[in-house]
Amino acid sequence: MKIESNRTLKLLTWLFTFSLLLPYIACASTTNKKLAVVTTVAPLANIVRNVGMPYVDIAGIVPDGTDSHTFEPTPADAKILQAADLIIVNGLDLELPTVKLAQKVKKTETPILQLGNQTLSREEWQYDFSYPRDEGYPNPHLWLNIALVMRYVEIIRDNLSKLDPINTTGYFANAAAYLAKLEKLDNKIFQCVTSIPEQNRKLVTYHDSFAYFAPRYGMTVIAALQPSDFSEPGPREIIGIIKQIKKEKVPAIFGSEVFPSKVMAQIAREADVKFVDQLSDDELPDPPNDSFIGMMANNLAIMTEALGGDSACITDIDASNLF
Repeated sequence: MKIESNRTLKLLTWLFTFSLLLPYIACASTTNKKLAVVTTVAPLANIVRNVGMPYVDIAGIVPDGTDSHTFEPTPADAKILQAADLIIVNGLDLELPTVKLAQKVKKTETPILQLGNQTLSREEWQYDFSYPRDEGYPNPHLWLNIALVMRYVEIIRDNLSKLDPINTTGYFANAAAYLAKLEKLDNKIFQCVTSIPEQNRKLVTYHDSFAYFAPRYGMTVIAALQPSDFSEPGPREIIGIIKQIKKEKVPAIFGSEVFPSKVMAQIAREADVKFVDQLSDDELPDPPNDSFIGMMANNLAIMTEALGGDSACITDIDASNLF
């Protein structure tokens, strides 16, 4: 009887001790839970992964190679946004349907981080043929300018650290390593452009993705063909662009697999210039270089060679991901 009483006393003591520890166990479990981070276009998702892994779970809801300007989120995406602890978008009105949906379904405390809006002031926004000022939507392609991407990295690092302070050291270490890689890429782009004959440092593209790239690296966007409604350009625009290409003596014009266009090939034939349809602004290359840096390295190799420069300028870039 005495032995049974001792066992009961020990059990009650253990249960009492466990009840005291339970809040701390629950707190530790919550602390160790990874942040659920939702992003949009593939380059942005890749940048966030390089800063956040392995401390966060990341979902990019715009499929690789999809036209991000016309992307409409699905009911499955709504569930992903609803579960997010942080939603990171490019901003500058690129992902309006996604942002509007996120505002409806997200948790009250979940921030929507618009990187472009925190990187440039309104006075610095670019407008052009594809993004006319009178329609109010600025060119959103900040990520093709590596200096602006470096600012993106700092903003992502700081916001992840704010929401998940226990892993601040990891976020800062990742960001420092990734910024070093981006700085090397930035320098290499300058070298590539310098290798292009000065009279050839001109861009004619289908989609106007290089509005922030060109002024940083010493190039000029001569023309972009795609109107703001994402249709094909009309006959008057085509004739004007052909004349401009001949006048400027542009050696090559550039298209994209995401925006296939028979008009570009026609313009190239009539202007007697090379047509290259392999540039990418939001589609990552195949492994092992399936990264934002890999995409930019591919773009520079293609662009530099087509415009008469030395494409070897980019060969020693490390396109691997930190994670």
